[in-house]
Amino acid sequence: MSYSFDSVIDRKNTFAIKTDLAAKRKKPLDALPLWVADMDFPTAPCIQKALAERADHGIFGYSRPDIRYYSAIKDWFIKRHNFALQDEWIINTPGVVYALAMAIRAFTEKGDAVLIQKPVYYPFFNTIAMNERRVINNSLVLKNNRYEIDFDDFEDKIKTNNVKLFILCSPHNPGGRVWTKDELKAMSSICLKHKVLVVSDEIHCDITFEKNVHTVYASLSQESAQNSIICTSPSKTFNLAGLQFSNIIIANKDLRARFQREVDKTGYDEPSLAGIIAATAAYREGGEWFDQAKKYIWQNILFIQSYVASHCPKINVIVPEGTYLVWLDFTAFSELSADEISDRILNKAKVWLDDGLMFGKEGAKFQRINAATPRSTLESALRQICTEFTL
Repeated sequence: MSYSFDSVIDRKNTFAIKTDLAAKRKKPLDALPLWVADMDFPTAPCIQKALAERADHGIFGYSRPDIRYYSAIKDWFIKRHNFALQDEWIINTPGVVYALAMAIRAFTEKGDAVLIQKPVYYPFFNTIAMNERRVINNSLVLKNNRYEIDFDDFEDKIKTNNVKLFILCSPHNPGGRVWTKDELKAMSSICLKHKVLVVSDEIHCDITFEKNVHTVYASLSQESAQNSIICTSPSKTFNLAGLQFSNIIIANKDLRARFQREVDKTGYDEPSLAGIIAATAAYREGGEWFDQAKKYIWQNILFIQSYVASHCPKINVIVPEGTYLVWLDFTAFSELSADEISDRILNKAKVWLDDGLMFGKEGAKFQRINAATPRSTLESALRQICTEFTL
């Protein structure tokens, strides 16, 4: 089948936080929302069909995945990532951020140090701090429009602060890096050496472009598999975030039991039925839709790069190797503060993006824009932004 992603669908009054939280968050009601990381595309028809059939059944009681789900996800990961899963490794949670909180609580104590790499998805450091652990930062280094890891600082931060847990963002949000196998091996070697448990957020694992290939952290070695928790979900791949269903992969039996005990403390017993239905259909039948969606998104990313280069070349576009999130660099506007840049985008250009400071001080004068939207919406947003920044 051929799928179209050009239709603009009105999401207002659908409980969507992208559109319906503008007033509550004191944003202009007429601002184009390209901030939160979900797609503006309807999900795959096979998923819609599976959910509709279940709705027709009419009973929505307590539910758990069965062989249909396990078969579908294992087949997806072996074909897409050359990674062989086992049923018992998977724990389902409402979301990846929930899983991060469970891992922090299960494997560290109050006051322990947890390492992250800013600029990074802000719930990482918020969740660490709110659980009364110490946030330790190994800042990523932007070189030639590409983020790199300072490995000397990485190891020094671990040793100096007696880090217990490292939360890796792979692929990286908002920087768009797809870490190479060598980079991952280097991080793994240091973490194994210093007995640091790795929690790898791989929610964007399917969304990589060109020759960039995602490596599941647990596939690096047997030792890495036994020292890691892999957090995945169909939510980014198939636009299912609202169905609250994630796959937390833990090969180590003891770690899995400790993680499950922490989940049990919350009283979370059964995952979302809609999530089970959607994930099973997605992994079993949604590949063709996803491949076409990814191609469309990549063309959108190239469009951003081309449009900005032509209309406002002072804005530097960090072209992502993965994810559908594009990091826009406004640091060339030296006459403007970070707040002035954000104000001009939101209140004059009338485009709602994610302010880079949300991701740490390293994100000052950066903005994150979501490319998973119809081209016409993206073009309108870029036109409005570039008009304000060429004055």
